[in-house]
Amino acid sequence: MRIYLLMAHPDRHSFNNAIADTYQAAALAAGHQLQRQDLATLHFDPNLHQGYKAEQTLEPDLVQAQELIAWCERWVIVYPLWWGSVPALLKGFFDRTLLPGQAFRPHERDPMWDKLLTGRSGQLFVTSDAPKAWTWWAYHNSDVRMVKHAVLQFCGIKPVRVTRFAEIGSSTAAQREAYLEQVRAMAARAR
Repeated sequence: MRIYLLMAHPDRHSFNNAIADTYQAAALAAGHQLQRQDLATLHFDPNLHQGYKAEQTLEPDLVQAQELIAWCERWVIVYPLWWGSVPALLKGFFDRTLLPGQAFRPHERDPMWDKLLTGRSGQLFVTSDAPKAWTWWAYHNSDVRMVKHAVLQFCGIKPVRVTRFAEIGSSTAAQREAYLEQVRAMAARAR
């Protein structure tokens, strides 16, 4: 399987990076092809200054991201839940990378659109300091509703599986290792 791994935590020394490293190692060991980008190292303006009214030149890192999205069969994104959503840099990445004609095509005569990224699946690994029940009760999994439904499935990527690792800030080393073992297993059996 061809996997595009996007590590979307701005801090390369976070537990999210450990998740991404673990997934990458296990997927490669299982014989999958994997290409990775870390948002913290990409150079791009995250602001879509004029919406879709004017074309904004893509930086080389975003051109590469579009090529990797077109290449992959599975898109894996690792990100933290911040303020009930994703980090601003990830939102900016979506705004600048998933463009009309590349990820979706609006119809001219009706409010519908063509999904241009069909044939791909998704996997989200999400971390938070809050308990899972709180994230559901207080935010109704707002981050997943946005990334899974309003972004990936809007463009045709499905199924999209979600794995949430909660209470990271208070977790023990043993709990974190159990989370990483779960990531290893999921990467090894990626289909």
